[in-house]
Amino acid sequence: MAVTVGRQETLSRAPGVRRRVLRVGLGTLAGPAARAGRPWRSAARAYQVAAVGLDAVLAVVAVAVVCAGVLEMAALVPVAAATAAVLVALIAFHRGYATAAAGSGPGELAAIFRAGVILAALVLAVAYLTEAALPRPLLLGALPVTLGAIAAGRLAQRAALRRARRRGRLLRPTIVVGDGERLGPLLAELRESAQHGYAPIGVCSPAPAEGLGVPLLGTVADVPRIVRETGAEAVVVSAACLDAAALRQLSWALEDCDVQYLVAPNLLDVGMSRICVQPAAGMPLLGVRVGAPRRRLLAKAVIDRLAGALLLLCAGVVLVPAALAVRLTSPGPAFYRQTRVGAHGRRFTMYKLRSMTTDADRRLADLAQHSDGNGTLFKMRQDPRVTPLGRVLRRYSIDELPQLWNVVRGDMSLVGPRPPLPEETATYDGTALRRLRVRPGLTGLWQVSGRSDLSWEQSVRLDLRYVDNWTVPMDVSILGRTVGAVFGGRGAY
Repeated sequence: MAVTVGRQETLSRAPGVRRRVLRVGLGTLAGPAARAGRPWRSAARAYQVAAVGLDAVLAVVAVAVVCAGVLEMAALVPVAAATAAVLVALIAFHRGYATAAAGSGPGELAAIFRAGVILAALVLAVAYLTEAALPRPLLLGALPVTLGAIAAGRLAQRAALRRARRRGRLLRPTIVVGDGERLGPLLAELRESAQHGYAPIGVCSPAPAEGLGVPLLGTVADVPRIVRETGAEAVVVSAACLDAAALRQLSWALEDCDVQYLVAPNLLDVGMSRICVQPAAGMPLLGVRVGAPRRRLLAKAVIDRLAGALLLLCAGVVLVPAALAVRLTSPGPAFYRQTRVGAHGRRFTMYKLRSMTTDADRRLADLAQHSDGNGTLFKMRQDPRVTPLGRVLRRYSIDELPQLWNVVRGDMSLVGPRPPLPEETATYDGTALRRLRVRPGLTGLWQVSGRSDLSWEQSVRLDLRYVDNWTVPMDVSILGRTVGAVFGGRGAY
């Protein structure tokens, strides 16, 4: 059987020729992700050993520091060592060192805290059964500090792994299977989410496919052979392209290939927090949660009001001098008010530090043809209406700080879609209107992903991804990433 690579060229079945061409395809067509560094399989054990060693060292140090004034040295060393050994064993039992999910998902952190709960229960049980005096700092101080230290160490290790993957290292060479003409979005998502570790090196499709950026290596029947010849570590199958019987047959064919077998459901931008697997009639069904639970909405509202008020007080240190500087360096008020559209289409007055001249709104029509925006939003990289001080305020998003008052009032949220103008919402289609299902945010996925450099389609997709999948931990993550986005200044003009 012939294998098709690159520009639909038919290759000889000679093993040496075929392997050589496939290696060239992996290096030239899969890009830097496949060329740089070693693949994940050869580095996974080192990552695992490093995780175990880091957890053990942090556990010993945390116990020793907290209990140094409570236990004698003769008892402190074995207690710290025993705590570390048991904790590492419990984390391993809960698959906290599984390399398949390394660098992505909350599984590692969940395993750490489950292990901590079980260790606390074991310590209490031993103390009760032996009637031994249990030093309170050991349980109330050492254990929380140890878990926090291990979690922080794991987050640092995960960040280093994701950084390496974004640079094209430690990736799983991946074969993508399905109808070539419909694999574009799946391939794009795998490339954009390089931190999760999947680098597409080729496609197996029943029909010819062009313009995918990776070679067509063969058909579905060729997948096991191609996996062995390319050294692929993962096979991702589009569920929309194969029926249940074909998926089953392919899983059987890959049993001896030592490869990760993944099925991509026909879902768009659905977060893991919304998905569960439910058995029915002997087959697994994907359950997708629709809408946010009321308790989560309440938690978000409370956090917004309290955190917004606290941040507004802290921002006064910057806000007051900035407002005085605006007032002194250009004629007009220090603050700018503008009508924006909030949740469910409700209009509100949004506040900003004035970064433009007072006649900016009147001059907009004359500048419309010079827009550097995305077609719906007006933006200019060198907007003549922006004052010299305004450029500095915009560069570091200081002009946005008064919106914290909108957060405290309940008009906006700390995290959410960008607050649109009424004339912008008048052009929205049914898909874009879903952005108005939640309160607009002071920051959001758009802020940490490029801001004004994004196309309209990219902005809408990011906003809808947030609207459909937001959680409180996601909000915390976006707020943390906002700091880097603000100081980086990408897309700020």
